Amino acid sequence: MAIAIVLVLLVAGSVLFHLLSPWYFTPIASNWGTIDDTISLTFWVTGVVFVAVNLFVAYCVIRYRQREGRRAEYEPENKKLEVWLVGLTTLGVIALLAPGLVVYAKFVNVPQDAAVVEAVGKQWHWSYRFPGADGKLGTVDARHVSDKNPFGMNPDDPNGQDDVLVVSPEVHLPIGKPVKVLLRSIDVLHNFSVAQIRVKMDLVPGLVTYVWFTPTRTGKFDLLCEELCGVGHFTMRGNIIVEEESAFQAWLSSYPTFAQTSAQAAGDAAAGKPLYAVCAACHGLQAEGNPALHAPKLSGQGDWYLHRQLKNYKQGARGTHDKDVFGKMMAPMAATLANDTAIDNVSAYIMTLPDNPAPATVTGNANKGQNLYVTTCGTCHGPNGRGVQQMNAPGLKGMSDWYLVTQLKNFKQGIRGAHPKDMYGPQMALMAATMNDDQAINDLVAYINTLR
Repeated sequence: MAIAIVLVLLVAGSVLFHLLSPWYFTPIASNWGTIDDTISLTFWVTGVVFVAVNLFVAYCVIRYRQREGRRAEYEPENKKLEVWLVGLTTLGVIALLAPGLVVYAKFVNVPQDAAVVEAVGKQWHWSYRFPGADGKLGTVDARHVSDKNPFGMNPDDPNGQDDVLVVSPEVHLPIGKPVKVLLRSIDVLHNFSVAQIRVKMDLVPGLVTYVWFTPTRTGKFDLLCEELCGVGHFTMRGNIIVEEESAFQAWLSSYPTFAQTSAQAAGDAAAGKPLYAVCAACHGLQAEGNPALHAPKLSGQGDWYLHRQLKNYKQGARGTHDKDVFGKMMAPMAATLANDTAIDNVSAYIMTLPDNPAPATVTGNANKGQNLYVTTCGTCHGPNGRGVQQMNAPGLKGMSDWYLVTQLKNFKQGIRGAHPKDMYGPQMALMAATMNDDQAINDLVAYINTLR
């Protein structure tokens, strides 16, 4: 009797948990409500079976419990029961499979008027490519991938010259228009998953997979990689911004085409020299840095990274947090650079300065720090700490160690990397969060100091 009561309570508790539970689907933001319907149907079919089977077992426990003088009857076959079981099982399987096949047929058949965008996955970030005025995406090949050509664009394909390249984890889409997202991986297996839009598909190296959907409401939706793709898998996040057509077109027009990026001239070091005079007051004539003024070493750092951070300061992505005292000092300095050309020029000049390693000032256990670096930092910043542009990871070797400590703490505390305009800061904030305490940070930086 006790077992039967437990089974009945289990059924009642399970039903109540479902009916009263606050955990359910996130509010849908696409046309794929049929997916929710299919999942709900599957739940109800399996739920009814769960309730029926357990209540039947409870009934049998009571009906056929042991009694004095009762003997069991051996009946190995019951054709009537078998017919009912086969019939009900068949209906259950049909109810589970048929709706899913109908939805799948819609999922793989893309509307003729769907716009096309390519999402490119790479450890551990997202980039996007839109067709230009010709409406065609150019061909790509992994053999063409480089720091200057992160998408692997074929430079000889005329269809690709007007492709719009979005090197950012954030992509914008217009509301109410179907879009086909081509999925391509440059390195390992990744996954494109947006819960609110109800899409999830693997990016398989060597193949181009796809999903399609129609955004039905505006907003910002998280894009996650849900395929274990390496030690930085948890940081591979992005955002899909759904907005009105006019806002989308304005956003898209702010990004360059492949032809424009190919023709982009390098910064003029000679023109950047007088601009650097403002920087030299703190960072030194040779960009060697000055700890007394909280100015880190700049020489030896990649010009692409210097460019990004100067733009972040100008745009308010850095130097606006209340606790970022020295960032606030840097922001007005960056504002003296009139435009991107000026930023390119001053970055080019800094690249001409001698790269002498900054003196070591941080004390820590380099042996412990080595393990932290190899498992956390080295996969992006490189085993020698030189930095990897394709990974959006700056050089660490020979840089000001006190500055590295400060920035790691800033990332951990949310002082840096939390601004919505800082596209790559959140990724670094997640990595910094793996440092247990200040001693771990000191150990890590102490090891970086050995990379000479």
